[in-house]
Amino acid sequence: MNSYKALVVNQANEGTDMSIQSIERKVLGHGEVFIDVYYSSVNYKDGMVAALGQIAKKFPLTPGIDLAGVVKESNDSRFKVGDEVIATSYDIGTKIDGGYQEYATIPGEYVLPLLDGLTLKEAMIQGTAGLTIGIAIDKLENVGVHPDRGDVLVAGASGGSGSLAIQMLHHLGYSVVASSGSSSRIEYLKSIGAERVIDRAEVENDHNQPVNPPLYQAAIDPVGGSTTEYILKTLNPEGAVVTFGLVGGTEVSTSVLPFLGRGIHWLGVNSVHYPMEKRQEVWQRLATDLKIDLERDDLVNEVSLDELPQALHDIIDGNLQGRTIVNLKS
Repeated sequence: MNSYKALVVNQANEGTDMSIQSIERKVLGHGEVFIDVYYSSVNYKDGMVAALGQIAKKFPLTPGIDLAGVVKESNDSRFKVGDEVIATSYDIGTKIDGGYQEYATIPGEYVLPLLDGLTLKEAMIQGTAGLTIGIAIDKLENVGVHPDRGDVLVAGASGGSGSLAIQMLHHLGYSVVASSGSSSRIEYLKSIGAERVIDRAEVENDHNQPVNPPLYQAAIDPVGGSTTEYILKTLNPEGAVVTFGLVGGTEVSTSVLPFLGRGIHWLGVNSVHYPMEKRQEVWQRLATDLKIDLERDDLVNEVSLDELPQALHDIIDGNLQGRTIVNLKS
């Protein structure tokens, strides 16, 4: 096999141009692994690269920050031909060509063996979104968050990360309150584990007071901006929020009062460069105590490489529900 299909993104006068192209295979470098890609996934970050032309370190580029497949050739002694593997984040899909291609050349230091308990498809339903939620839950637990101590708010609940967060928290026994901007998704959110669904407008800061009445022991916040401001002011004493998103903006206006008066914890997740040894631990949890029903029809949407450009526009426009994965074998 000397060539294969890939989604290639180039800069254009008004944003980007996406096309399916035939790519010539390059010589495998030292420490690299050549992977037959079975599945990838669609993340907001992929949409930023492909639809908006943002955060990419080079063009032309094949996006796709996640991939799962089978090793075809290896110059890394940790991996051999036939191994099932996953690779997520790091520079994949932003600086080096990523998962939106039939075969991918990836540095071995970015690659993990597929965990027992997960299929290649299940690993991509989780992907970077699942890894991020796993890290977030781990951080919350480390500061004392527990199912017996009150509600947990999940902002941006209808998206891929939010949907996974609701299911994982529900699976662990937490009472989950989901916020969403779409009334049509209320029943879906309840079906995946939300005890209660509130309108997105209820979790936006009104700037009228430095603190609000305490409502939640913790929150998972993939939104940012005014949503983060609201959450910081609404946590119980010793409560905690994990922030990792920016769709609501990167600017957050707050005071020290929630931190001094209630002792709250504001935690961040950077899954891009999360240490490999800790990454392996989280993936182990995703295959065991954090494993959820990953193949529900209402959670997962599967697209082909040809259908992928539309999905990348849809995730930017907020038109995707749950997780979208890319089947490179369809």
